[in-house]
Amino acid sequence: MLQQTQVSTVIAYYTRFIDRYNDISSLANADPDDVLALWTGLGYYARARNLHKAAIIMVEKHHGEMPDTLENLMALPGIGRSTAGAIMALAHKQAFPILDGNVKRVLARYNAISGWPGKKQVEQNLWQLAESLLPKKRVANYIQAQMDLGATICTRTKPLCSHCPLQQDCKAYLYEDPRNYPSPKPKKETPLRQTHWLIAQNTHGEIFLEKRPNHGIWGGLWSFPEKNEMKEVQFCSEHQLNIKTISTTPMAPIHHVFTHFKLDIYPFLIQCEYNSQQIGDNNCTGWYTIRNALRLGLPAPVKALLTLLE
Repeated sequence: MLQQTQVSTVIAYYTRFIDRYNDISSLANADPDDVLALWTGLGYYARARNLHKAAIIMVEKHHGEMPDTLENLMALPGIGRSTAGAIMALAHKQAFPILDGNVKRVLARYNAISGWPGKKQVEQNLWQLAESLLPKKRVANYIQAQMDLGATICTRTKPLCSHCPLQQDCKAYLYEDPRNYPSPKPKKETPLRQTHWLIAQNTHGEIFLEKRPNHGIWGGLWSFPEKNEMKEVQFCSEHQLNIKTISTTPMAPIHHVFTHFKLDIYPFLIQCEYNSQQIGDNNCTGWYTIRNALRLGLPAPVKALLTLLE
């Protein structure tokens, strides 16, 4: 659960992003690096990349407008059936169901549907139920009410059943404990990975950064060169980065948690001589002053380390 200060920070980041890209065309025409830079701190960077790609598609194929059919909405990167249904219901007043986490919980409890919603069969059952319950009028109000009910009353751990307008017909409330529905996601051990970061800083105070591939962890963001093995750190700095090392100093390890795994990062600050012949700037690598580096799209741990070195 986010603390109030965290919520305020997230809102501030989103507000900044929306203020910069206040229409589809401005987002479509933006540089991907600028988009990711403004998204820094919000996490789930694939969402920023998908937003940018979706804006480009809307400009190229839909005259800069949001599509008004479920199929065209779902064809946009990052938009699934539930999000598309919400847009159709709330923006176009069309009768389409949604199935976000709150709605799944409300439907599972109201009908005592057991099983983890992530399982295909359980999800299909919930979709069928969601469709069958759609009203013929005021669809937008109904969809919004579903989401609000799950967010404020039919909450995950402490449902306020005494305040629920569906209490008299809710099977989970009448016959069991509502907290038993839906079934939780089966637990499995979270894998732990390790990596080593090379923070090369030359005598001009510039830091070497490289742009990560668009797919995978922190896709499209700028980061430090990394190696899986400690023995590769020195070799990489001298032979692959083509720098003359003055000193190598280990920094405090960083423990970062992702959705599906944990990552232990071991950073090494490598002071090196400035050499005009060293790796030059290009679209994927470059030497940056810390001030300029902080304007790029950066993973949170990279930004924290740069701020520490500033």
